[in-house]
Amino acid sequence: MSAFTGTGGNATSYPITNDGWFPDLDGEHMRAALRLDGSITDARLEVAAVNALIQVNAELAAYQAQREAEGHAALATVPAKQIQGESQLLHLYRRAIYCSAGAELAERYRDYSATGDGAERAEALTPTADEYRRDARWAIRSILGRVHTTVELI
Repeated sequence: MSAFTGTGGNATSYPITNDGWFPDLDGEHMRAALRLDGSITDARLEVAAVNALIQVNAELAAYQAQREAEGHAALATVPAKQIQGESQLLHLYRRAIYCSAGAELAERYRDYSATGDGAERAEALTPTADEYRRDARWAIRSILGRVHTTVELI
């Protein structure tokens, strides 16, 4: 059963349910944050979001196990600085999910452009899949407390 209701770019929020330890997300907030219009249906957004949840949650599985062993029942209860009245870990987690989903959608969006002009406009206004992946990677590394770049001399 789908966690989404409605079709197209509706104006009501809809949940993207998570595993219980990581927070549920709001599909409409994700749509607004990624600046997605009605050409990306809720069904396509759901597929990208669920895939992002699976991937990011897997990358953070060891982190989750460590925090649970410390007695934290959810990511929201892990001590962290507050930004906009909310744990910065929640902001970073959402960024990781949104950017991972955005990367998948950015790769596929151009497939539906009917003209060269449309592709150029999409290219100019939409971050590339690589930029989204970089931002997702940085958000995950920030949650883990790691630096963003690893440089190795050969």
